[in-house]
Amino acid sequence: MDRTGMKWSREETILAFDLYCRTPFKKITKTNKDIIELAKILGRTPSSVGLKMANLAHFDPEIRKKNLSGMAHGSKLDEQICLEFINNWEKLSLEAQEILAKKRGTTVEKALHMEDELALIPAGKYRDAKLKQRVGQYFFRMTVLNAYSNKCCVTGLEDPRLLIASHIKPWSESNEKTERTNPKNGLCLNALHDKAFDRGLITLNCNYEIIVSSQLKNESMDEYTRVWFMNYDHKKIIMPSKFLPDRRFIEYHNDMIFQR
Repeated sequence: MDRTGMKWSREETILAFDLYCRTPFKKITKTNKDIIELAKILGRTPSSVGLKMANLAHFDPEIRKKNLSGMAHGSKLDEQICLEFINNWEKLSLEAQEILAKKRGTTVEKALHMEDELALIPAGKYRDAKLKQRVGQYFFRMTVLNAYSNKCCVTGLEDPRLLIASHIKPWSESNEKTERTNPKNGLCLNALHDKAFDRGLITLNCNYEIIVSSQLKNESMDEYTRVWFMNYDHKKIIMPSKFLPDRRFIEYHNDMIFQR
């Protein structure tokens, strides 16, 4: 069905907002393959989907701070969707995947290749919770990596096989609605720096600079590795295009995780 020119529905706007969260602002164009794919699913043009995403940017506080020109004609529905999900990322990720699966005539499990993982879990609350968790983790990874243009924020490494969407405040300690899948609680790190960050051997300060623990500085290692680690001490991370790390999470990592 061709919906070009028709009023956007709540479901369509949720899908546009979900994609907006996973797309760097400068890549919101009609040639973006993800925008083209969503346009086909919705029966709209890529230009229409891109325009809707730009309208949603009108309600993004970070875009406003940067004085980037999101469209100034966001609708009441756009505002409602942004306000509804801005503090409930888990709900956004699950609803978006359920809508997509329905439109594609499939299930969330199949769409995200989770059938084998969930096959042995009987239907019920535990299975639903497991699915919700996996969908949230997928959303978190995609959103965080795209915010950092798929580059390690410390080294600039771009190989996706070595990149991890790291939680600043650990998943196990985070509120499931407001923190676990919150992209402001994430950093894109290579596997080694992810492990060091997870163990508190490095952290960030509130100026977004890497701080190396004295424990790591005094650890036995070859000189090349030492120079490699210390080269980033007090260097500012590569900043994300959106979802700047929340200072509340940084302070938690400083106080509760970092090994001074």
